[in-house]
Amino acid sequence: MALYLTEDEVGQVLTMADALSAVEQAHRWHAVGDATDTPRARSRTPSSALHILHGAVMPLGIMGYKSYTTSREAARFWLHLFDAGSGRPLAVLEANLLGMMRTGAAGGLAARMLSRESSRVAGVFGAGWQARSQIEALCAVRDLDEIQVFSRRRDRLEAFCAEQTARLGRVVRAADSAEAMVKASDVVVTITTASEPLFDGRWLQPGTHVTAAGSNALIRREIDETTIRRAAVVAVDGRANALRESGDLLPVLEKGRLNDYTMVELGELLGGARPGRRNDDDITLFESQGMAIQDLVLAARVLEKAGAAGIGTELPY
Repeated sequence: MALYLTEDEVGQVLTMADALSAVEQAHRWHAVGDATDTPRARSRTPSSALHILHGAVMPLGIMGYKSYTTSREAARFWLHLFDAGSGRPLAVLEANLLGMMRTGAAGGLAARMLSRESSRVAGVFGAGWQARSQIEALCAVRDLDEIQVFSRRRDRLEAFCAEQTARLGRVVRAADSAEAMVKASDVVVTITTASEPLFDGRWLQPGTHVTAAGSNALIRREIDETTIRRAAVVAVDGRANALRESGDLLPVLEKGRLNDYTMVELGELLGGARPGRRNDDDITLFESQGMAIQDLVLAARVLEKAGAAGIGTELPY
């Protein structure tokens, strides 16, 4: 029987350690051809959109897809998991929390590989739901003294910083300005729905690592061309995904100032096939689009833990 897990049930067993481990393993398998990933497809109506990304992970014997709908009313996420040998359904998970955690874990994994080990200050653009996991993942991979957060909504920002300080036991405070935050940060994260760059790439200090996690559509842009041109390493989760929907990179690719091979996949960095940071002064960039295999490997881990804990509801098929 297939198992159904609600958001609450997923939250009972899912941890950031799970997410970091699962995302890393997904990229290791992808780099050697043991995991296949199909970039996101979208169907749009005048008032809503359906987004689907799917793939297969052969070492786990699973395949599946994540679907989500977006509208002015809400965004709703589900993940469907199947046995890769028989096609038998294994599980359906409500996947808002799962997707948020794996997005943060991808940023954390990139920061672990590309930021300086001595990084102590992080600057985060965005104080929404997705920013929570970005900060948590950074705290898991780097011994940060302070996280600064910049957002247009000051009232929401103060409440967000207080909540994250209490939750993580780290200093999380509102930044005085975008420029001051970027200039003070060893790691800069953007996790917004911006359509224009959030900061001037000239503000980045030598050695800074940037994770841009919000630009997964042509109409979205979080970083400027200066940031991309200053980056000694431009990393992506998957080249096919970036070439399809990275609002940050596609204009630069179109101008010929970046090419697809210049972009380094996380799996290539993990396996040593491509070099990462070469010295402490390198500026590095990770463009996060999201891949189905990240969700699938993490969902398999959640399903295993849910089974051991005896939670979930059996579905009649």
